[in-house]
Amino acid sequence: MDLEVLLAEREIHHRLGLFARILDRREWDRIGEVFADDIRFNYGDGEERAGAEMLRWNFSRFLDNCGPSQHLLGSIQVEVDGDRALSRAYVQARHQGRGDKAHLFLDTNGEYIDGWERRAEGWRIVRRDARWDMAMGDYAVISP
Repeated sequence: MDLEVLLAEREIHHRLGLFARILDRREWDRIGEVFADDIRFNYGDGEERAGAEMLRWNFSRFLDNCGPSQHLLGSIQVEVDGDRALSRAYVQARHQGRGDKAHLFLDTNGEYIDGWERRAEGWRIVRRDARWDMAMGDYAVISP
């Protein structure tokens, strides 16, 4: 393993951590710091979508309806191949209700499988597939 691969892995780890914080702080204008504008994704619902604006909408349509959330990523594996990489990260996401739903919660567990490309602005996710393995709680937390 050479220094360039180690630096790529480090940046990808950093951007995954940044992603979780962007979600939990609802900093939608920062999505471009992690995802490419031409992102293609399936967030576990079987529907293929494309574009950073669509991804931003996908995040906000759920998270803007709930109170605090915390997305934890772990067991991260990264494989770098030149200017491309693949990462796999387990995700555990806790969502608390807001307002009259503040006593409710929804926990989801799964995995993000991300395709990355090294671009002029740094490493960006160009493909995300989310797999949800389990959920516990009330989906009303993320519903309007």
